[in-house]
Amino acid sequence: MPSYTVTVATGSQWFAGTDDYVYITLVGIEGCSERTLLDKPLYNDFERGAVDTYDVKVGENLGDILLVKIEKKKYWMQDDWYCRYITIKTPSGDYVEFPCFRWLVDDKEVVLRDGRAFLPQDDKTSIVKQHRQKELDQRRKAYRWKEWQPGFPLSIDANRHRDLPRDIQFDSEKGVDFILNYSKAIENLCVNSFMNMFQSSWSDFADFEKIFVRIKNTISEYVMQHWKEDFMFGYQFLNGCNPVLICKCTKLPDKFPVTNEMVSVSLERDLTLEQEIKAGNIFIVDYEMLEGINANSTDPYTQQYLAAPMCLLYRNLRNKIMPIAIQLGQDPDENPIFLPTDGQYEWLLAKIWVRSADFQHHQNVTHLLRTHLITEVFGIAMFRQLPAVHPAFKLLIPHIRFTIAINTKAREQLICECGIFDKANATGGGGHIQLVQRAMKTLTFRSFCFPDTIKSRGMDSTEDLPTYFYRDDGYKLWEATKSFVSDVIGIYYTSDERVQEDEEIQAFVKDVCSFGMQDFDHCEFPKSLKTRDELIEYLTVIIFTASSQHAAVNFGQYDWCSWIPNAPSTMRKPPPKEKGQVDVKMIIESLPDRGRSSWHLGAVWALSQYQENELYLGMYPDEHFIEKPVKDAMGKFRKELAEITRSIKRRNEEKKLPYYNMSPDKIPNSVAV
Repeated sequence: MPSYTVTVATGSQWFAGTDDYVYITLVGIEGCSERTLLDKPLYNDFERGAVDTYDVKVGENLGDILLVKIEKKKYWMQDDWYCRYITIKTPSGDYVEFPCFRWLVDDKEVVLRDGRAFLPQDDKTSIVKQHRQKELDQRRKAYRWKEWQPGFPLSIDANRHRDLPRDIQFDSEKGVDFILNYSKAIENLCVNSFMNMFQSSWSDFADFEKIFVRIKNTISEYVMQHWKEDFMFGYQFLNGCNPVLICKCTKLPDKFPVTNEMVSVSLERDLTLEQEIKAGNIFIVDYEMLEGINANSTDPYTQQYLAAPMCLLYRNLRNKIMPIAIQLGQDPDENPIFLPTDGQYEWLLAKIWVRSADFQHHQNVTHLLRTHLITEVFGIAMFRQLPAVHPAFKLLIPHIRFTIAINTKAREQLICECGIFDKANATGGGGHIQLVQRAMKTLTFRSFCFPDTIKSRGMDSTEDLPTYFYRDDGYKLWEATKSFVSDVIGIYYTSDERVQEDEEIQAFVKDVCSFGMQDFDHCEFPKSLKTRDELIEYLTVIIFTASSQHAAVNFGQYDWCSWIPNAPSTMRKPPPKEKGQVDVKMIIESLPDRGRSSWHLGAVWALSQYQENELYLGMYPDEHFIEKPVKDAMGKFRKELAEITRSIKRRNEEKKLPYYNMSPDKIPNSVAV
């Protein structure tokens, strides 16, 4: 009687093991085994991290094993089980791997195909075609689209983390509880005593150190020491938390009427302002998107304010980006232009207003919309349209890990009505919703293609801007990621026709555009893909956005935002409409009070922390792919990433302000915090 040896690996997460009944059925091309009990309750099989082996006897040779069916039946109480993989040793001595990496919940079954990736057009037998379709039918019922807010990208249809499919939940919900993590951050930072001191202003700038000095690192201390200086202000547009807004100025907008007389003292090349613009030395940042957004009014005792400033910057002879003019609103008739030659405190307050506007744009648009929400769209469409056997699913799944879960938790606790975001942010209380809705109206697919967006802002010249490290490291990471995607795609798609014939990849792309992005015409997300190059770019956008781009704009938040005056989360006085009114008292009364400062500090600390057991870019411990060519491509990718890490480390060695936010060894695979 032929015998098959079955090896079952259980996950190492807490509570991954089970005491329930576990059955297996082998489905071969020539027959099917009987349903076989592998584990009886209390036999101590399938424990956390265990690898268990069993013999399954059959009446006749089953031929090539096409499917493995696993069933779990409840013994006493609900006991979910996480199965990593199953390996079958056939009577002829061959080994067949069946990746699982899924939870078996309640009494439901899981049916697995072997680990080889197949495009839909390559499935020839009815049994695997039916399995493929059944898997997608089940997934579409579990992963449903929902509009959380009008004008937002669609999100998952789940109100709470525990409502999500078990496979995409965090291993421990407690680890990503925002309220718990903020409380822990506040305790670690020793700012408990300030938490409820709303409406209580700090005495002076030095007073902010009471909540700052508890946790130190090189960059945040440097920021505290130099935040008032113009070079530090300008540097952050290149390599701070929000290095995505600065543009080369080719023509001054009419709404920002800066004259040569105003700024000539700041220009160093004996050129007029117009000549400096033509020479490519003038840059601009415009927060027009904030115009008219409602400021937070959730606290009746504290009026909060927003501004939509514009800032003109100059590349001086030492290649430093320096501010030369700031207007704190979009209407020049109502907003004076502040200059470095103005009074010390007027110029400082103008810069503080720009930093506060930058903080709002960063949190809501650069970070929330353009990494978290967009990656969730790709993730939901992936689960709905790509079965586990599809090579694109296997490629993307590590980069979607926990993203839908963290976003659901954010909608549950952080950005919901009366959520944590409302406590300390000027765009809380609904302004953040307005801002995302407005940003969606100008969002395009091309803006997620890293080289395109750098070039569109005129920031692509390494000669003009030799210290734009976000750009330089981003280029390397984009190319390494694209090369890896190209290597994998080339294994399965040998021609452009193969892309066009792949109904599942076409359905995936259409689902993103027509549902996730609600078919907004302006966004120009593709509805179909015709060539391998288009597919490679599309998948590169997903992986790059979820990994490198998110890391660039997330993990530096404590570095750049923990010194409150450098990144005020709210302002308590309106921007000055006239010159000659500002003193240090006005600045202190404008900055966040003690309570909001403490909530802000807890937030940026918590958001800058890595997950326990973080998986960094290129780490793929879950072997969804089993083919050697793909594993070789992964090895090549890791080597390229290691070289990028080394080059960044060499560059940073002598720098007072090292830039490591896009160092591969600090880039998680996915958006999970």
